[in-house]
Amino acid sequence: MRRFYFDHNATTPVSQPVLEVLVSALLEVPGNASSIHQDGQLAKQRLEAARREMAALLGCEPKELVFTSGGTEADNLAILGSVQANGSPHKHVITTAIEHPAVLNPCRELERTGMDVTYVRPASDGLIDPDDIRRALKPETMLVSVMHANNETGTLQPIAEISALAHEAGALMHSDGVQAAGKIPVDVEALGVDLYSISGHKFYAPKGIGALYVKNGTKLRPIQFGGKHERERRPGTENVPSAVAMEKAAAFARDTLPIETARLEALRDRLETGILARVPDSGVNGAGERTPNTTNIYFDGLEGEALVISLDLKGFAVSSGSACSSGAVEPSHVLLAMGLAPERARASLRFSLGASNNAEQVDALIDAVVQSAAQLRKLSPTYTSA
Repeated sequence: MRRFYFDHNATTPVSQPVLEVLVSALLEVPGNASSIHQDGQLAKQRLEAARREMAALLGCEPKELVFTSGGTEADNLAILGSVQANGSPHKHVITTAIEHPAVLNPCRELERTGMDVTYVRPASDGLIDPDDIRRALKPETMLVSVMHANNETGTLQPIAEISALAHEAGALMHSDGVQAAGKIPVDVEALGVDLYSISGHKFYAPKGIGALYVKNGTKLRPIQFGGKHERERRPGTENVPSAVAMEKAAAFARDTLPIETARLEALRDRLETGILARVPDSGVNGAGERTPNTTNIYFDGLEGEALVISLDLKGFAVSSGSACSSGAVEPSHVLLAMGLAPERARASLRFSLGASNNAEQVDALIDAVVQSAAQLRKLSPTYTSA
């Protein structure tokens, strides 16, 4: 059976050009970038070349980038590191109820240590109202953290406007850009952020490599302790081969972004239109501007996990929410925060497209969804068509 992958927000397959660069670097760049001999200096040169390309992707200076093991570490370093460096006398952090666990859980850890954290809820369309951020700001607010693109709905937040509000109040601004970088144009200077997290495996680089943008002058303490790597912000021998691979992925993303954005947006709209036209009692969760590859659709009367399994048996990989919450009994915290009833939140699927998808695959997926939804609804004791 042929398989088709529609879960690119969970992770992306490593592209062939990126794989070739990764293997080459593993074999040809054996040195430690901190060593002074020729092998070490070659590794250092390759690492800094990767840093320059990543800086070009984000619109920042290379020295403002810290390589990490991925988005989770970048988020933790941004939140915990900035609070530890700037926490006194400020004792308040603002985030949102729709953040990834990589942001929510560090914030909960801050609460356990006595920090006051405000979780701003979105409107029903998934958007955070900047006025709600304004109202949440206090004299003691030291950090605002709002994701750029939501991992479940693709909704894009007004980061530049929120950044301006945070800075007016004297707070730092962090944004989790894991689902944005490599999918939409990102200019951290235009966004006005002080800290911005990215992850390579969301745009065809290997798992285990990411980066954190730290604006010049932003105080940040390391949250791990060891050597003086990455300008004393993240200790540990740098993962040069994966950084080089992420460099290749970033360069490809920059070169193809306009064309790929239009292509994926057209495929996403084709998928949405086809499903909504042929599956009754379905609809899109979230509205407004979104990443071009993402849609989240509810199917009333169904269990999302059952639909995921049914589609998997037909050869399609999709998701019922964040991959980091797979297996959870509770419905999506993102959809609940948007005001969906638990039954509808449990009946929702995320479809996230990528480079390997085409119109033929989308049409096949639509057919599979129609068949699976009809089969499962026949077995549902609660579903009655309108």
